[in-house]
Amino acid sequence: MIQKLYERLEAYYDEMVAIRRYLHQHPELSFQEYNTAKYIANYYKTLGVSVREHVGGNGVVAKIVGAKPGKTVALRADFDALPIQDEKDVPYKSTVPGVMHACGHDGHTATLLVLAKALHEMKHELSGTVVLIHQHAEEYAPGGAITMIEDGCLEGVDVIFGTHLWATEPTGTIQYRTGPIMAAADRFEITIQGAGGHGAQPHKTKDAIVVAAQLVLALQQIVSRRVNPLQPAVVSIGSFIADNAFNVIADTAKLVGTVRTFDEAVRDEIEQEIEKITNGICVAADCSYQYTYTRGYPPVVNHNEETNFIVRVAKQIPEVTTVEETEPHMGGEDFAYYLQKVKGTFFFTGAKADHVTNPFPHHHPKFDFDEKAMLIAAKMLGTATLQYLKT
Repeated sequence: MIQKLYERLEAYYDEMVAIRRYLHQHPELSFQEYNTAKYIANYYKTLGVSVREHVGGNGVVAKIVGAKPGKTVALRADFDALPIQDEKDVPYKSTVPGVMHACGHDGHTATLLVLAKALHEMKHELSGTVVLIHQHAEEYAPGGAITMIEDGCLEGVDVIFGTHLWATEPTGTIQYRTGPIMAAADRFEITIQGAGGHGAQPHKTKDAIVVAAQLVLALQQIVSRRVNPLQPAVVSIGSFIADNAFNVIADTAKLVGTVRTFDEAVRDEIEQEIEKITNGICVAADCSYQYTYTRGYPPVVNHNEETNFIVRVAKQIPEVTTVEETEPHMGGEDFAYYLQKVKGTFFFTGAKADHVTNPFPHHHPKFDFDEKAMLIAAKMLGTATLQYLKT
């Protein structure tokens, strides 16, 4: 049965590529993926697969019911794009100014659609049910997973599997990890309120830029001096805004940053330490401040048994050359919410072509991946599905 699945996937590979490239040319931002969701739903309707639209927003959930009763396996793919200008010189370059698929979600969607087509054609041999979760808004918190779960996408599901095409690792590589594999991803904003004035008279001002600059440096001491060095953590400032004329001292400055952690106690500690340090520096400078800390996705924590299962699956895939445990990644993923509700695991599928020496990273304007990795991802998820349904 598995060999039959592989033959179908290989026969449909060109269609998989065509779907991916179409989606790449027509990207939509998080929470705005109306046409993409309609495209996905129409694909299932054409196949004759039961599909539910507007799940938790723009989400789409399809269901393949086998000829015999059995367990229920869920597979998930995300489909939102990023606010980045596509700078690649390829025929399938994004046609939408300032928006592109810079993280592989177009590939995730194409993989799951074609896998669903193959499984649907084999449903008379299936014992159990396959739930295909096409999730909107993975890139922007609060994300789409949590509202899709609230809208019932996991009802009756026994296990869930998901993968991310990973363009910085060679095609043929499968990376897994038992336990935490991706970090909690939080956001914070700090606005310093000083007193502006003429650049020639700094003694009559409260310079918000100088205060914010001190704060940027001081915040770096949280991880290096206040967090247990055995606990992974990141505090990064991504934006520093204080727009003024060259001869004006700023009265306000705004910092926006991210915090990445795996441990809830460390997460709490960093949130509190940011405010303590901000308060201390502002008191010393006689400035006021506004501080907001927004909790994003929790850590992605894989379940032991299901992760060991996916390792065994990976070793059966003909195109997989390397199966290795990866270090935890500090990137965030709202797949975490699914794993809080049902058993499952999330893994990385290498997608760097052999001829590429220095691949552009995810979220880069020239990001791309080896499309052959989609076939490997489909075989991984398909094999996991068929074998789990047999247990």
